[in-house]
Amino acid sequence: MHYLYGKALILLQTVQFILGSLFFAKNNFALYYSMKQKHLIVLTGPTGIGKTKAGIEIARHFNTEIVSADSRQIFRELRIGTAAPAKTELEAVKHHFIHSHSIFDNYNASRFETEALALLEKLFLTHNTVLMAGGSMLYIDAVCKGIDQMPDADPDLRANLEAQLREKGLENLRRQLKKADPDYYSKVDLKNPARIIHALEISLMTGRPYSSFRTTFNKERPFSILKIGLNCDRQELHRRINARVDKMVADGLLDEARELYQFKHLNALNTVGYRELFAHFDGEVSKEKAIELIKRNSRRYARKQLTWFRRDDEITWFEPGQIQEIIEYIENKIQQPNE
Repeated sequence: MHYLYGKALILLQTVQFILGSLFFAKNNFALYYSMKQKHLIVLTGPTGIGKTKAGIEIARHFNTEIVSADSRQIFRELRIGTAAPAKTELEAVKHHFIHSHSIFDNYNASRFETEALALLEKLFLTHNTVLMAGGSMLYIDAVCKGIDQMPDADPDLRANLEAQLREKGLENLRRQLKKADPDYYSKVDLKNPARIIHALEISLMTGRPYSSFRTTFNKERPFSILKIGLNCDRQELHRRINARVDKMVADGLLDEARELYQFKHLNALNTVGYRELFAHFDGEVSKEKAIELIKRNSRRYARKQLTWFRRDDEITWFEPGQIQEIIEYIENKIQQPNE
């Protein structure tokens, strides 16, 4: 009798577990499905193309907020040199990740992924559509595709590598990286000390090549993603970039850079618009030459951005003045979620 009672109790518990699991799965599927009806619109393009102005117009049409994907406008100390949105523009539409962090923060794309996804979860409670606008390729990919999970940093090892950079130069670190991880060495921007130091830090700390931690798998997101790119012919883009640099200078870029000069060793200031002026302050180039270099390096950065973006066949391209066409395209796409 006790045996039959025990078997019946086990059977009852099993049925309860199955029913509970089905209820949980149903609720989670409903939550997932409801989130899939939410839309992240990504507005990107090269520097100087007019993403800020276009983004505000699009966000106002959809009555939504803007999540900035700009790895330098995020720093509150960098205002003029990053062409951050003006006060009136920030008041026109709620922006996130503009002047939200300090140059003294150890900020990167992985941290942005975590913080941006948490923010999107909150925004989607009150908005069906959210706009992400910016030109920082890694930050956009971090949110849309996910970024590789790396081991925690070793502050002492990083400090040692940064000291080597100051004392022995970048070429010394390049040689170490080539030996530790020849695969990543062949792909990385060898002029970017921050990326070289980061890769070396992971390789030396773990005894494994940095590239072994990188994957090609995209993380699934519980919302749909629609990517819009802005571009124009090269001559017009160069005109826009040159005009923007002239405006920065007129707005007080030299004074801003002079105030930040003492922090030039920080990665946040290894940025076009500041490092050229730091060279001027060091007596290496004239003011006129520094401004010319800012324009040249900005144009080169735009070319690099476009090379990156063109690998992404999910981006649909428009010219900066085609705001109405962009809005109509978005409306058509978000009404057809299965496409």
